[in-house]
Amino acid sequence: MGKIVLVTGAARQLGGRFVRRIQRDPGVDRVIAVDAVAPGHELGDAEFVLADIRQSAIARVLAEHSVDTVVHLDVSAKALGAGGRTTVKETNVIGTMQLLGACQKSPTVQRLVVKSSTNVYGSAPRDPAVFTETTPPKSLPSGGFAKDAVEVEGYVRGFARRRPDVAVCVLRFANILGPEPDSPLADYLALPVLPTVLGYDPRLQFVHEDDVVDVLEIAAREPRRGTLNSGTFNIAGAGVLLLSQCSRRLGRPTVPVLLPAVTWVGSALRTIGMTDFSPEQIRLLTHGRVVSTVQMRETLGFRPRFTTAETFAEFARSRGPGLLPPERVGRAVGRLAELPLGRGPAGRTHSTHGAR
Repeated sequence: MGKIVLVTGAARQLGGRFVRRIQRDPGVDRVIAVDAVAPGHELGDAEFVLADIRQSAIARVLAEHSVDTVVHLDVSAKALGAGGRTTVKETNVIGTMQLLGACQKSPTVQRLVVKSSTNVYGSAPRDPAVFTETTPPKSLPSGGFAKDAVEVEGYVRGFARRRPDVAVCVLRFANILGPEPDSPLADYLALPVLPTVLGYDPRLQFVHEDDVVDVLEIAAREPRRGTLNSGTFNIAGAGVLLLSQCSRRLGRPTVPVLLPAVTWVGSALRTIGMTDFSPEQIRLLTHGRVVSTVQMRETLGFRPRFTTAETFAEFARSRGPGLLPPERVGRAVGRLAELPLGRGPAGRTHSTHGAR
């Protein structure tokens, strides 16, 4: 008899994609898709159960279906539908507590996979150049989704201590992008003009939606020979991009704002419903964040198909041309570089570090 996999967050695009993918695994017998709202997409042959993981009824779902593998994807920075920040936090934190309590009591659960985020490292001015899975944050996130992710991981560690017989895998994803992204950062990058913090050009990493589904499948199965899929892993595409590079590749102009005024800009954007420009996102767009993926490649045995730059290119194509198409910007920069004003003594050209 094959595995019986329960997937939370099935109404989200990512959850729906994973539900459809895991059904193709020959080692999977049944897939139970769970969410508090009905999905607007197909789930294939999966059995959909309308259930709120914030309620104790989730324990009954595990018991009725003798679930042995739980993939917890209902940890998100954005509400599904009309829900606000309160609903998101309750689902992330209280929902995880209820789910883990149900898993702890279940005699059949053997594997738990949890979607987390590199947001747990925070973003601070004295951060290390690269975070590893064991690097403590310089400043713990004080609110928003980042704090939710920290609390979720704390509950997961407690569960792992109480149920050492269950294989637990926590995947800390960098910013997820692709043709159909669903995140506050994607909303920010879709703005016609990007407000940035004056004097800062943060380094960013991205992971493609397709790679997210691929690594979730690896985490949900028995480990391949020579690999280990229990533990905590950073998941990101190779390389980094500066925010200035992102804006140029999108063709979207930036408006540098003094740091004290950025909070006001964020509040204004939230008020008119354009994007959730939260304090944690402001810190990311100020200081950036880069994580090591050595454990992902050498221990988990996963190598993303898309680099950070390729992931962003896919996202940019899905957004359409901005106000300043990249090819026009490139021609303008080339013409400026040829002007005599750009040359110093003896015809030497002044360097423009970081321009790409």
